[in-house]
Amino acid sequence: QVQLAESGGGLVQAGGSLTLSCVGSGRSISPHAMAWFRQAPGTEREFVAGITWNGRSTNYADSVKGRFTISRDNAKNTVSLQMDTLKPEDTAVYYCALDLTPRLTPPRATYEYDYWGQGTQVTVSS
Repeated sequence: QVQLAESGGGLVQAGGSLTLSCVGSGRSISPHAMAWFRQAPGTEREFVAGITWNGRSTNYADSVKGRFTISRDNAKNTVSLQMDTLKPEDTAVYYCALDLTPRLTPPRATYEYDYWGQGTQVTVSS
């Protein structure tokens, strides 16, 4: 079992920045791909960014490419999401997720991920 805990959410004005963190406990996250998803009210949970176990491969949703950066520190059992140039449409609950299956690239589908955090709210005001 692994527990994931997100932090770093909050209220920010459009154009601002936030950094989200996700800390794993119970087992090491280092062998596993990790990802960030988000869900706005009335919408389905959507992929934001993913990173392979060694950090060498990342992928991003088109809507955040160039603005968000995913990274990880396996020694600290942590994955982060740096969010810059935030827009009101980035408002959502952000979740981190862990994929137990070894892959070359992080998957984008929610059903590929085995463990989820509780989420952290990000609100971007216009």
